[in-house]
Amino acid sequence: MVMRCVAYQKGLGIGDVTIEDISEVLLKDDTFIWLGLREANAEILRKIQLEFGLHELAIEDACAAHQRPKIEEYGDSLFIVLHTAELIEKKVEFGETHIFMGPRFVVTVRHGASQSLSKVRERCQAMPHQLSKGPGFALYSIMDFIVDNYMVAIAGLQDRFDVLESAIFQYRPSRQTMEDLYELKRELLLLEGAINPVIDICNELMRFHVGLIHKDVRVYFRDIADHIKRVDQAIHGMREMLLAAMQVHLTFETVRQNEVVKRLAGWGAILAIPTMVFSWYGMNFRHMPELDWPYSYPLVVGSVAVCSLALYWRLKRAGWL
Repeated sequence: MVMRCVAYQKGLGIGDVTIEDISEVLLKDDTFIWLGLREANAEILRKIQLEFGLHELAIEDACAAHQRPKIEEYGDSLFIVLHTAELIEKKVEFGETHIFMGPRFVVTVRHGASQSLSKVRERCQAMPHQLSKGPGFALYSIMDFIVDNYMVAIAGLQDRFDVLESAIFQYRPSRQTMEDLYELKRELLLLEGAINPVIDICNELMRFHVGLIHKDVRVYFRDIADHIKRVDQAIHGMREMLLAAMQVHLTFETVRQNEVVKRLAGWGAILAIPTMVFSWYGMNFRHMPELDWPYSYPLVVGSVAVCSLALYWRLKRAGWL
């Protein structure tokens, strides 16, 4: 559950820290701790609460792991919830990342589908001049990484949509195609619900919490907001195309059904000719003069065949068969 816990002093890592030693390390000047947790249980979170002095309501939310994206302030610390999106086997799986941030610490708790933050930590450690500005830059890097994964998810959804669109316009619509379109729409709605609150979170981080976020770091959250707006535009564009594709799919299905009905009606009209004639002779009347004529049978059969063929030619020419 504890992925890594590192202490940083003036932007440089000074070594890993155990959970029990966190409060002692925080006594050092110009030092903050970056702790990463994965699927943390209540016992670990209680220890974290005692070491960092976190609010019990924030700990309770982190245990539940079914929170909406939000930012909440508890004294001199922040509690931020972000929904994560990860592309797994061409489908988007969602998870949550809970972030506790204070003047001397940043704690991440990952739940569900979410990628490791080790690359984020490595990238920050390669920029000690930025990391020396405190946990605010670590918070920006984490949020930027999560937002970048939204773009990866959008690209995966776009690839799936292109395949479905090709199937529709190649006149191969099916029930499975419609089900896949609805599934794609559901994932788009979930992704939209994940990104929309992030803009408000960035705006709050840019304007408030002066004691927690260095003034030079605030501008970076504006960059995240710009990325979110691009993701939102991509979602809206894909959703419009998705609705159009669903309408085209339904239109093609209606046209196909009309073609089937036309063919059935055409064959029904052709079969109506022999049905009418043969039912006429099946009435068993005693006085039917043509029954005594030796050429009546071939004449009737020939007339039925000629009329049926003529009607078939006419319907074929009209596009009904």
